[in-house]
Amino acid sequence: ATVILAGLINALKLVGKKLSEVKIVLYGVGAANTKGAEVLMLAGANPKNMYLIDSKGVIHADRRDILVDEKNPWKYRLAEKTNPDMIEKIEDAFQGADVVIGASRPGPGVIKKEWIRRMSDKAIVFATANPIPEIWPWEAKEAGALIVATGRSDFPNQINNSLGFPGIFRGVLDVRAKTITDMMCVVAAEAIAEYAEERGLREDYIVPSMEDWEVYPKVAVAVALESIKEGLARRKISRDELWERAVTQIRNSREALHTLVKSGLIKEIPEIEDIK
Repeated sequence: ATVILAGLINALKLVGKKLSEVKIVLYGVGAANTKGAEVLMLAGANPKNMYLIDSKGVIHADRRDILVDEKNPWKYRLAEKTNPDMIEKIEDAFQGADVVIGASRPGPGVIKKEWIRRMSDKAIVFATANPIPEIWPWEAKEAGALIVATGRSDFPNQINNSLGFPGIFRGVLDVRAKTITDMMCVVAAEAIAEYAEERGLREDYIVPSMEDWEVYPKVAVAVALESIKEGLARRKISRDELWERAVTQIRNSREALHTLVKSGLIKEIPEIEDIK
C-alpha cells in the first residue's frame, strides 16, 4: 500500500491529475488492495471514484456474498464506501478510469488490453502480481496506458514492498513506537515519492530502485516523526538524531553484507540475466 501510493503520487504529477479527482480501479481485493484502498482514501482519494474488483466482479454493498462473509468485514466496509453506481461489469468499471492497480494473481492476460482501451487519456496502470504481472507492460502501453509499473525489478517502475519496510521499521524501532498506523504509511509514501521527484521524474522513473539506499533513512525519519506526532513513540528524538541513527544503522548493515559476500560467507546475488 505504501509503495503503491508513492508511485501513484508521482505518476499523477506526470500526467497532471489530482488524487482527489481521479477514478481508480483496484483489481484484486486481497490484503494488498484492501489496505491499499484504505491508505489511498486517507491520502485523499475519493471513495466514490473507486471501484474494487474480486473474482466475482465489481464489489458493491448489495453483493450478498460479501454481506454474509463474517471472516472479511473489511471487504464489506469497502463495498459500502465505493462504487456508488453499483456497477457490476468489469469493463464498465474500467470505462473512463484514470488508474488501475492490479494486486491479484499472476498473468499475463488477467487484466485485458480491451479493458485498458476503455480508460481515460494518460492512463496509469500498476500490474503488481509476481512473478508475472497481470498484463505485460508493453501490452498495457499498446492499449493506451502512459505510465506502467509492475512488481518486477527487470521492468521500469518496480512497485515492491521492499522499498517501504526497511525505512518504516527503522523509524518505528528508533522511537520504539507502539504500533504502525495508516498515517505512518502515508508519510512513508510521501518520503519515497519525494526522493524520486528530487532525482527527476520520468514515465519510467516514478519510484526509486532498491539500490537507492538513501531513500530508507528519509522514510525512517518521516515515520518516526509521525509516530511522535501521534503520541505513539516511547522515545522522542530530534530530526537530526533520527537521521544520523538511520543512516548509521542502514549503512552499517549494507557494509556488513558486502563484507560477508566478499569473504565468501554469503553467495553473491546473481544477475537477473543469470537467473533467466
